[in-house]
Amino acid sequence: MVLGVLAGYSAWRVGLPLPWMIGPMIANTVAAVARAPVLAPMRLRPVVVPVIGVMLGASVDRDTFAQLGTWATSVALMIPFLVMAAAVSILIYRRLGGYDRVTAYFAAMPGGVAEMVLLGAQSGGVERKIAMAHATRILVTVACVGLYFGVVLGVRSSGPGAAWIGLAELGARDYAVLSACALIGVPLGAVCRLPAGNILGPMLLSAAAHMSGLVQVAPPTLIVIAAQIVLGTVIGCRFIGASLRDLGRDMGLGLLATGAMLLVAVLFSLVTALVTGIPPAQVFLAYSPGGLTEMSLLALAMGQDVAFVSVLHILRILLVLVIAPVVYRRLP
Repeated sequence: MVLGVLAGYSAWRVGLPLPWMIGPMIANTVAAVARAPVLAPMRLRPVVVPVIGVMLGASVDRDTFAQLGTWATSVALMIPFLVMAAAVSILIYRRLGGYDRVTAYFAAMPGGVAEMVLLGAQSGGVERKIAMAHATRILVTVACVGLYFGVVLGVRSSGPGAAWIGLAELGARDYAVLSACALIGVPLGAVCRLPAGNILGPMLLSAAAHMSGLVQVAPPTLIVIAAQIVLGTVIGCRFIGASLRDLGRDMGLGLLATGAMLLVAVLFSLVTALVTGIPPAQVFLAYSPGGLTEMSLLALAMGQDVAFVSVLHILRILLVLVIAPVVYRRLP
């Protein structure tokens, strides 16, 4: 965590988008590969993820629902995008990596990490390789997308995520409502079996509370920064334990597969932008094969439509989770 704080501060000074997550993520990945004595703060993750959900929900307003009809084309084009992205990734893991078909298939699916690892292990795949593939996918996607927007396009944090909200700016009622959104949203997401329910449940309750006027302020910035440091540190520490040889090989394959997915995402984002008129950068964030939490945070940091990005990532996870096992059972 100390390494994460120092790296986050350095990334913030440099001006990277989402510095408090990307900085700790990169620093702890390097530390894990170098066999430094780092360990993921897994007990903190369930505490901070609902905070991110509440913050994302604060960015949703009534105009969001007026745009739902315009998203139908983007959702329809996401299906062939997922098929092409997964197919290219499977070929890389099978032909270049020599993975067995079960491991290659579930390593290539751009769905939720925990779900794909579980389904792959149940089907007879190599759990460690599948987990490594998805950890690399998220790491590479978040790092590449964030660095691309920051270094190549010169985009800096903007929109609702940029304004500093002090601890004293919230009243007792604000703290009570936002805390209730987090505490009630997690079990609500579990009961409703929502994908990434520990973030989506608080996000939905927070959106409802802000749209109804029950509360008009987001969580304090200091708390949100702490949550991002924890998330970045956890992602980086996923690479602990693997040998350098296996790590280099599996991460190299993951880098190639993720790069191929990102190229497909660029292609489909340009096509979708031409058809719908939605900015290509926004569609690219929605199609990028990163995690729901991380890509939603990137969208917020760069002033993009968080609701659009979040909804498409939720649908991506749902589609992969429902369709991938069915397709696998029908493959020869």
